[in-house]
Amino acid sequence: MIVGNLKPLEEITASIEDYKNIFVLGCGGCVSVCLTGGDRQAHELATDLDHIRHYKNGKPKFCVHTVERQCEPDWLKEYLTIPENTDAVLSLACGAGVQTMASVFESLPVIPAINTTFMGSNVEPGVWQEMCQGCGDCMLGHTGGICPISRCAKTLFNGPCGGSSNGSCEVNKDTPCAWAMIYYKLKATDQLHYLMKVREPKNWQPAGSAGPRKLVRPFNKPL
Repeated sequence: MIVGNLKPLEEITASIEDYKNIFVLGCGGCVSVCLTGGDRQAHELATDLDHIRHYKNGKPKFCVHTVERQCEPDWLKEYLTIPENTDAVLSLACGAGVQTMASVFESLPVIPAINTTFMGSNVEPGVWQEMCQGCGDCMLGHTGGICPISRCAKTLFNGPCGGSSNGSCEVNKDTPCAWAMIYYKLKATDQLHYLMKVREPKNWQPAGSAGPRKLVRPFNKPL
């Protein structure tokens, strides 16, 4: 899932101080799972922002709502009604959701309240960890389901660096060495032969180095 983190309150208030009617819009997708952008967080943010001390020229009025996914144009067009007199939308979605909102509601400023950070998973209660960078050329089938691109500090493709020690990364001893994890996983699944293959330098074009990526599938309209 996409993981995000709320922007500092000072940054958010500075971005909305020129507007009088703010529509605070939560997202029920990924960012709600990481307890950043869901309905509860949208209401909490509106409450935090609704204090005159944050503003020099009077505070805005806030209206709060949440949609299931802000990254679905059809969903926004069919099920989202922007309140009258709205000057700006303060979005608690990821970057994809903010950009989708901005494209659907062209006449309204859409302001991000969240910093999109990474794609990851909930490894323990209250802890989310980066797992994937969306490189477009997945190698997990050969690395025991552990991604060296996102989980190795040096993005190494052919084993650990010289700084790995006792299963820990040299960047931080509390960070497991990705290649140590890969080795033990491959050993447990009798797949150590994958480590014998030397991987060539990666083609980074599928990762977006050739511009914004797009996925197109055939779409058959109903008769």
